[in-house]
Amino acid sequence: MAVTLVLRFADVGIATYASLRVVGEPERSVTWLVAESDLVAALDQLSAALPDPRPSETRRDGLERAIATGPFAVPATELAIARSLGAQLLAPGAWRLLTECVASPRAALFVSPSARLARVPWGSLAMPNDEGARLMELADVLMAAPSNIVHSARTPAHWDDRRDGPPLLILDPRVPGQRPDSALGSVLGRPSAETPLVQHFTELMRCRAVLPDVSTAVELFRRADADRPWLARQLDQKPSRLLFVGHATAADGDVGHADRAALHLADERPLTAADLMSAKLPMPPRVAMMACASGGDYQFDEATGLVAALILGGAQLVTATLWSLPTAAGYRQFAGAAGDHDPMAEAIIAVDRAHENAHAGGAVNRWQREQMRRWRDGDTSASPLYWAALATFAVDGAR
Repeated sequence: MAVTLVLRFADVGIATYASLRVVGEPERSVTWLVAESDLVAALDQLSAALPDPRPSETRRDGLERAIATGPFAVPATELAIARSLGAQLLAPGAWRLLTECVASPRAALFVSPSARLARVPWGSLAMPNDEGARLMELADVLMAAPSNIVHSARTPAHWDDRRDGPPLLILDPRVPGQRPDSALGSVLGRPSAETPLVQHFTELMRCRAVLPDVSTAVELFRRADADRPWLARQLDQKPSRLLFVGHATAADGDVGHADRAALHLADERPLTAADLMSAKLPMPPRVAMMACASGGDYQFDEATGLVAALILGGAQLVTATLWSLPTAAGYRQFAGAAGDHDPMAEAIIAVDRAHENAHAGGAVNRWQREQMRRWRDGDTSASPLYWAALATFAVDGAR
């Protein structure tokens, strides 16, 4: 049986306390204090790496920095920041305990970060004093669902009951009044039968029915009818899982406003986490949100964002992103020689396939390890801006 570990952080004033424990073996627990200077340095390094614009930057500036010049632009500087984060955030005793738990089957590590550490890509952290082994190589790294959500009244949907049902695919819905090249325009560009993404969903449709019911995979993209009533009708058909690719708006950062995080459908108004919770839409057991910072629940003291809303609706496993993913067009603009590659499409396909797996969270981790090793070997088309951004939240024993 696989070992399960829990890594938990808590902000108390300006101090951040941390603990790592092995479930069922409390005597092996490790606790430590993250120094304020280390935490501030870690957050500043991470901010310099991510595509979200810093205070003095435009959105374009942030994108160019992240792809072309920042710490995630080349393997050497990405490894340096991974080692630095590993040293600043995890105590030596925590690394020792993790290495003691390396086994087959692979251990599962559930992370519950504090609000200030909500965007840390935990699986990417590297051991500071060896050849750079990553946390994701020692264990499958999952996010623990917020405790206030886990203990709320909800009716979970179960994968074993739904696995043969059709997946619901919401791919780049057309936001009213937005040109394709505007801020809320197309994420994936013009759909074509020749693109890898459309070919992937064409192959999926050969194997099973999908929702919405369409004749060709191209019809899944840029739908203008994918609004609130449409979503409710699709969910009433009890899909096996849900994949959303499109725009999300992060909440405003104020304490208590996590429920303002929103997905953009083909509606005039965005669908907020609060809307989802009040509508009580029945969610399938697995949901993937490939959308800007859709996994940002932990940035708030009351973690009631999009992930929480989906879990309250019945989901048991949610894969989301910790920061904004560059669109294919944005990546091509600044990626130089690697610009003919489409890491956004690659990430979508990988998550879609992983969510068909018996252990979807583990399958996402496997893909992340594969990408990390490509990147470590010098393949700059395997950008960590995509694979490191993915975080899978799990409840009810889902893996």
